[in-house]
Amino acid sequence: MTVKHSNDVEAKNVAAGKDTTIQVLISSQEGPNFALRKFSMQKGGGMPRHTNMVEHEQYVLRGEADITVGDESHHVKTGDVVFIPEGMIHSYQNTGEEPFEFLCIVPNKEDKIVIVDEGC
Repeated sequence: MTVKHSNDVEAKNVAAGKDTTIQVLISSQEGPNFALRKFSMQKGGGMPRHTNMVEHEQYVLRGEADITVGDESHHVKTGDVVFIPEGMIHSYQNTGEEPFEFLCIVPNKEDKIVIVDEGC
């Protein structure tokens, strides 16, 4: 069993993101089946269109953003829940005046992130 405070977990910049950090709250070494991550996007921040090899279950903690999943765009806010199937193109854009923060649970499987060419 692991107990810690999220403030004690290092926030790292998301390489492909703009003004976006990730904290791995429960790593694949700690949880046998799932990892728990917290993403924080500053005002105007976001992540480009990309795919992953694993599904995402997300819960919005704070703020608001436009999330595109496949061909559909959704405006999400505090308390909303998002499911992104594996392989689905998705992106994020913080549209609010405060940071956009969400928890993201992913299975502990091999993952590959592919940035999708905006020109396609």
